[in-house]
Amino acid sequence: MFLREKFKGTGIAIVTPFQEDGSIDWNSFENLIEFWIKGKVEYLVVLGTTGESATIHGNEKQEVFSFVNKINAGRKPLVAGIGGNDTHEVLKGFKNFDLKGYDAILSVSPYYNKPNQEGIYQHYKALNEATPLPIIMYNVPGRTGQSVTAETQLRIAKELKNIFATKEASGNFDLLNQLLKNKPDDFMVISGDDPITLQMIAQGAEGVISVVANAYPLDFSNMVRYCLQGDFAKAKPLHDKYIDVIASMFTEGSPSGVKAYLNEMGLCKNTFRLPVWKVSEKHLQKIKELMKSVS
Repeated sequence: MFLREKFKGTGIAIVTPFQEDGSIDWNSFENLIEFWIKGKVEYLVVLGTTGESATIHGNEKQEVFSFVNKINAGRKPLVAGIGGNDTHEVLKGFKNFDLKGYDAILSVSPYYNKPNQEGIYQHYKALNEATPLPIIMYNVPGRTGQSVTAETQLRIAKELKNIFATKEASGNFDLLNQLLKNKPDDFMVISGDDPITLQMIAQGAEGVISVVANAYPLDFSNMVRYCLQGDFAKAKPLHDKYIDVIASMFTEGSPSGVKAYLNEMGLCKNTFRLPVWKVSEKHLQKIKELMKSVS
């Protein structure tokens, strides 16, 4: 299966469920994987931001990668989240992690350091030369503090051939216009913003790596499939149905919001690793009301 076929449609940036003591809840994790696969999404992204990757380290990270591969058992393509703001450490991860069963790597642009555009390009160039798998780059300036410009993403797309896609979560339609107009034909643009996925696909994006699909995989993946088929008359009601739900998942931080939904569904505990914390009781009541409205 070609890369475009594997990653066209809906991927989920999956949560990592925890017990009250902060240990990984492996039983809930297995149940969630089965729930997502039954929801007919196209692929799973493991240890991205939504998976609380910032507080999962070393051998435990490997345990998560291996566990998801074991339970998935080849049913869906898998993407491993391996990124950071220290290029050398990312390269060590590329070398040391056992990525058996994985089809690609998602690697976020460097955060906190706020490198210039040449530094971002050189970071991805180093990853391109050392990667064991094809790479999806990830532009999310709301978290990294630094956007990867359209010019830099196009340079990466044209020159670094092991980087086959970008997860675009800037919400900047000027950037998106330039990127979608000028990218190579074989370079994929994937939405990283649930609320504007419909609009991005209308412009030429080829799917989404989603947060809301953790809780509503079937509806959201159907919405994306309708968009990709050009049937926006069927897609728009599903898009509209989840506008307020999506907003509520980010109002008090993510994955705080989506785990509140999953907890109400009985799929995992409403637990995190600090500094992530659960949503307020007031916001939880709003979530409960929204769940009734989309049931």
